[in-house]
Amino acid sequence: MLVVRSRKSKYYLALFVALATFIIYLPALRNEFVYWDDNLYVFENANIRSLDAAFFRWAFLGFHISNWHPLTWISHAADYAIWGLNPLGHHLTSIILHTINTALVVLLALKLLEFVRKRPAHNGSASFLNDRTILIAAGTTGLLFGIHPVHVESVAWVAERKDLLCALFFLLSVIGYVEYAGSRQSVVGSQPSEGGAKDETGGKNFLTNRQYLLSLGFFILALMSKPMAVSLPLVLLIFDWYPLGRIGSGKTFRVAFVEKLPFIVLSLVSSLLTILAQRTGEAIISVVQIPISVRSVVAAKSLVAYLGKMLLPINLIPYYPYSYTNDVSLFLVENLLAIGLVAGITLACAVLAKKQKVLMSAWGYYIVTLIPVLGIVQVGEQSMADRYTYLPGLGPFLIAGLCAAWIAERFFVKRQNARFKIVLGLASSFALVFLLYSTFAQIHIWQDSITLWSYVIEKTPGKVSLAYSQRGSVFGKIGLTDRAIADLEMAIALNPNNYDAYMNLGVAYEKRGQFDKATENVEKAITVKPSSHEAYLYRGVLYEEAGQLEKAMEAYTKAISLDPTDFETYNNRGVVFGKMGRFERAIADYGEAIGLNPLHISAHSNRGVAYTLTGQYDRALEDFNRAVFLSPSDPLMYFNRGTFYRKTGKNELASADFQNACNLGDERACGALHKLTQGLH
Repeated sequence: MLVVRSRKSKYYLALFVALATFIIYLPALRNEFVYWDDNLYVFENANIRSLDAAFFRWAFLGFHISNWHPLTWISHAADYAIWGLNPLGHHLTSIILHTINTALVVLLALKLLEFVRKRPAHNGSASFLNDRTILIAAGTTGLLFGIHPVHVESVAWVAERKDLLCALFFLLSVIGYVEYAGSRQSVVGSQPSEGGAKDETGGKNFLTNRQYLLSLGFFILALMSKPMAVSLPLVLLIFDWYPLGRIGSGKTFRVAFVEKLPFIVLSLVSSLLTILAQRTGEAIISVVQIPISVRSVVAAKSLVAYLGKMLLPINLIPYYPYSYTNDVSLFLVENLLAIGLVAGITLACAVLAKKQKVLMSAWGYYIVTLIPVLGIVQVGEQSMADRYTYLPGLGPFLIAGLCAAWIAERFFVKRQNARFKIVLGLASSFALVFLLYSTFAQIHIWQDSITLWSYVIEKTPGKVSLAYSQRGSVFGKIGLTDRAIADLEMAIALNPNNYDAYMNLGVAYEKRGQFDKATENVEKAITVKPSSHEAYLYRGVLYEEAGQLEKAMEAYTKAISLDPTDFETYNNRGVVFGKMGRFERAIADYGEAIGLNPLHISAHSNRGVAYTLTGQYDRALEDFNRAVFLSPSDPLMYFNRGTFYRKTGKNELASADFQNACNLGDERACGALHKLTQGLH
């Protein structure tokens, strides 16, 4: 009966902490998408608009946005199928995932702490653990994971869905492995000991163990969500050492290592795919640009900085620039302090390992899970990011949970000075209120694109080129062209190789009607990134608007050679061929666009026009009907079909389509309807 009650209390605790987390994140439901990968992942990504065979081929067989994470794409596509482009639904999914992860953190902490308690009594780390303190420690760990502001970036930023999915399956994999380790010890009738549990099976038959296979399966799903999960084999080895107590000699290490070989192979495959994806997207920064010595200093500073942000979460910024020009000398005091602190913590944990192995285990977990994002293999120009702490933070949070449990047991359960209890209670309440306030503030920062990038600029004035280029892009989209140009020019001044700034500046000048300046900036974008099909696509658009059809056709052809999967380019080149009177070529390009994206409305409508002009009326009508079906609220689709009906003498049908288009606000359709009506009379 006591066991049942204890088991229920564990699940009640996990549910309570998860529910509190869910409530705290509800304000994120009011947030919009932001122009920082949300557009590429969701609201400008036509590839997620359908869950069909073409989508799954795209998700699994390509490197998109310099990544291979098909499960993340499936998640976004499922959200689109349910919510469309309503950001509330996408944010709700992220909040639910974070809530589930929080519950899993509590359950994992409970399982690990049960193993800690089973260690010999002379082990100091287990001396104060009982049912009550284990619940306090696990609850505190889960609460910190759930509500700490350093995790807001992973939850409130829709594009970081991959963090949440990866963590979900990472945690499930670890829980499955802990269950497996417990069953192995149960089978051989041993308990964790200082010398490591004796597994008389010698590691045999683990591939037929259900818990082991579940752990391996969840690990595969984690890798398919985000490659940061590659650290899991090392994490399992650390846990095998402590608290599972399965490693204590060379022999037991060999047994544990053999068990990890399938995990290690999968990690290597994922790492290879990630490197290929990053190289395809030209995202990896070479050692010439940022030397290894610089990366090592930044890695040490990041390890310390992340700890500082978890301890005192102030000045959290969505984008931390990689400052490798003036503050990475080994002889700077702050850098020496960072390196010394990392070395000092490691040494202290090693010295205390005999009595307090939990410290070394937590510190090892923290470092190992951060290694993929410490910049040794540098991707992009960020030195660090709050989202990188989503899984690594579990190590420090568990230590904080143990500290909270020890304090509660010593100063609250056992009778002590009442004033001291009041002071501790007030301090705990203040810390909780501070965390909640900081979390709400961070959620607000992600309210919309302007708020986000203005905050980054406020915190790092004149430093982050990306912040100015992104805010400038948004200003341009909402019609504030002058402010857009000012921001984009500032972005280029800070980074003359800012490809996006040149592209967006071209768009801003195009809106002003300054096509020469627009073309000039697109040419600069091509110089910075000659492999960009988007730059050639936009060059084609500008040439087409200027009436230079041959040059436009050449630009579109170059864009297609760089990315033959971009249906939009085929559609645009088809339009140019149509303007040149080369209708068969136009029809072929429209067909390519439709083949790549059967839901491409403009391609259907444009091909219908081309079929009409070549006398292929049956095929034309099929395309016009399809275009109207796909976009029943677009007046242009009705106008084009009405024009077709009028051309083929079906005036009543033409009148109906012109009326629909006119009702939807198309003035040309209103005029055509008037002329047709007059003609009928």
